[in-house]
Amino acid sequence: MGPQPQGRDQVPDHGDDGTPPGGGARTGSAHSRAGTGRNHSGHNHSGHNHSGHNHGAHDHSHGPATVTGGYRRVLTIVLLISLGIAAAEVAGAVITGALVLFADAAHMAADAAGIGLSLLAAWFASRPATGRRTFGYARAEILAAMANSLLLLAMAAIIVVEAIRRIVTPAAVSSGLLIAFGIGALLANACSLAVLRHGQADSLNVRSAFLEVAADTLGAAAVIATGVVISTTGFDLADPIASLAVGALILPRTWRLLREATDILLEASPKGIDLEEIRQHMAALPGITDVHELHVWTITSGLPVFSAHVVVDRTIIERGQTAIMLDKLQACLRGHFDVEHSTFQLEPAGHAEHEQPMHD
Repeated sequence: MGPQPQGRDQVPDHGDDGTPPGGGARTGSAHSRAGTGRNHSGHNHSGHNHSGHNHGAHDHSHGPATVTGGYRRVLTIVLLISLGIAAAEVAGAVITGALVLFADAAHMAADAAGIGLSLLAAWFASRPATGRRTFGYARAEILAAMANSLLLLAMAAIIVVEAIRRIVTPAAVSSGLLIAFGIGALLANACSLAVLRHGQADSLNVRSAFLEVAADTLGAAAVIATGVVISTTGFDLADPIASLAVGALILPRTWRLLREATDILLEASPKGIDLEEIRQHMAALPGITDVHELHVWTITSGLPVFSAHVVVDRTIIERGQTAIMLDKLQACLRGHFDVEHSTFQLEPAGHAEHEQPMHD
C-alpha cells in the first residue's frame, strides 16, 4: 500500500580520473527510487553503456516524486468519504441495533486505512532526510500500518464474538433504518468510484483504492440485503450471519498488512528478491571473483536497499577502475532487480579474512 516511486539516476561513466591511488575499498550507492518491473531475459553484463554521464549528478531534490503524490487531493476526498461512511454506520449500528452496520463500518475503516497509508507514504516521500534520520521519515508509514492492522484485528475479533452471541440470542433490528443506512453508504461509495475513475490508469495506489471502494459497495449491498431479508421474513439471524461474512473480508487484508509490516520492521528480504540470484548476476560481471555479505531490506514499501562486499581482481584496483565497476554493479541491481539504492564495498582477495561477517 506504499507509493509507487519513479525517476531513475543515470549510470555515470568514469575514467581513471578521480579514482583514489592504491584503489582502497570504495563504496557506491544509487539513491533514486524507482521500480518499473524486472527483465531477467537476455542478461548481458558486457552491454552496459556508461558513456556520457557524470558521476555525482544524483538528484536529491524532494517534492511530488511519486505518481500517487499527484493524486493526493483525489485520495483525500475518498478518504474523507470513507471515514464519513464508517462514522455514519457506527451511529447507525447504535440506532438500529444492527451488527452488520458495525461490521461494514470496520470494513470501510480497513479500506480508509489503506488509502490513508498511501497518502502518508506520499507525504513522507517529500520530506527531506536529515543527519539524524538519513532515510527521512519513510519508516513512519510502516509503524502506522502496524498499529492499524492490530486495531483492525481487534475490531474483527469483536465482530466475531458479538455475531456468535447474537446467533445464540438473536436481537431485534430496525430493518427500515438499516436499509436507509445501506443505501446512503452505497451512494457515497458510488461518489468515491466516480472520483477515482480517471486516476486508476495512472497510479497503482489509485487503482488499489478504486478496487477497495468497489469492494465496499458489496458491503453496502450486503447491508441493504440484510435489511430487506429481515423486513420481509423476520429472520433476525440474517444480521449476525451477514456480519460474519463482512467481518471475514477484513481478515485477509489485515493479516497481509500485519505480516508485511512485521517483515519490514524485522528487515527481512523483500518479497520476490532472491539473494542467490542476485549473487550469481553480480558474480557474472568480468573482474569479480566473489560476492559475500549480501544484505537486502526495505525501508518502506517500494524502497528496497541492498549492500554487499564484492571481491574484484587486483588489476581493477591497480588500474583505478573501481568507479567503473561500481557503475556496472549498480546498473545490474537497478536494471534487473529494481533495486535503486545499493551500496558496495569493493575489496581485493583475502580482505574477507579480516572481516566479521553477520552471516555466510
